[in-house]
Amino acid sequence: MTLLDVNKLSISFGGLRAVDDFNLQIEKGELYGLIGPNGAGKTTVFNLLTGVYKPNEGIIKLDGEDITRKNTVQINQAGIARTFQNIRLFKQMSVIDNVKVGLSERFKYSTLEGVLHVGKYRKVEKEMNEEAMKLLKVFDLDGEKDTLASNLPYGKQRKLEIARAMATNPKLLLLDEPAAGMNPNETKELMDTISLVRKEFGMTILLIEHDMKLVSGICEKLTVLNFGRVLCQGETKEVLANPEVIKAYLG
Repeated sequence: MTLLDVNKLSISFGGLRAVDDFNLQIEKGELYGLIGPNGAGKTTVFNLLTGVYKPNEGIIKLDGEDITRKNTVQINQAGIARTFQNIRLFKQMSVIDNVKVGLSERFKYSTLEGVLHVGKYRKVEKEMNEEAMKLLKVFDLDGEKDTLASNLPYGKQRKLEIARAMATNPKLLLLDEPAAGMNPNETKELMDTISLVRKEFGMTILLIEHDMKLVSGICEKLTVLNFGRVLCQGETKEVLANPEVIKAYLG
């Protein structure tokens, strides 16, 4: 069953067609790769899917719902969560508190209850802590729950950002070059974690990368972008054998 259905998506900046007639269908449970050279338009697509940009043309549907004109908060509430190429954490908050930020839409109490620690506050905080710890265990971060996010090694900061995104209980998880800046060991560990998240949560994942070797080992299907247009789409093995794809990377 199709979870994400994108049709004829386009956007221009100052007369430059950054994304042109982009189409994409992702089935529930897939781990899908969006690849292309630097400047191909990959992150622009993510910004369109998450409401950072509004398209000039096209329609985006999530689980049958038209989310094309919704804002970033509404799109997150509809079920899309993302990470960023440049890590965006609350650096002076603890690991567990970063995850609790992601949980805050699902576990609520009033401002007065929070200030005075009365009413639903203690019960909700207990539930949030328990849920946050479950997520941190999946990412092997439970032992560092009280560590400041800024004090985590780079690879673990990446994991924490994904854990926080997962805390919003998304239908679709967008990962923008999650392995950027990692050494080979960190990259392998992260890819194993992404595969585990998919398996444990039945998560549908769209992964941006420019490293063909990396996506070939984890994604079943790929879309290749070049100069804002789809160069090739399909099963990973077929896409990576396409002469046009090889030319885009090596030409």
